[in-house]
Amino acid sequence: MAAPDPQNLRRQFRLPLEDEAFLNGLALPWEAVIEAGQRWVLVYGEDVPAGYNHSSVDVAVMMAPGYPPGPLDMAYFYPPLVRANGTAPCRSESRANIDSKAWQGWSRHRNPDNPWLPGEDNLESHYFYMRAWLVDELKR
Repeated sequence: MAAPDPQNLRRQFRLPLEDEAFLNGLALPWEAVIEAGQRWVLVYGEDVPAGYNHSSVDVAVMMAPGYPPGPLDMAYFYPPLVRANGTAPCRSESRANIDSKAWQGWSRHRNPDNPWLPGEDNLESHYFYMRAWLVDELKR
């Protein structure tokens, strides 16, 4: 999980200003890359809660063609996460090839109890939603 050189971070597409401000506020290196025609935001070195096989991972979020205002969905992790007891997280079988690496996709979706709210939800709310998955998965 070597983070890219901070002098050479890729910005192959622009994000809404509020998303870029959020990412810059994380104090982690991030990139906006296009891979096989799909737009991805990559965040390097995100800490994960104790209870997984890694203490930090890189996170990828696919920027859906309708975003914004359309919803963001799922998140991908590299290297793949496994709970400390050796079991894979629920619904984590999906893979995405980004930068010649197989990223582990967690299939988590908004539902009627937690809908995507256009104009309110954005990359920041999706990112914190993803952080909650990491905690919730350890409770299974």
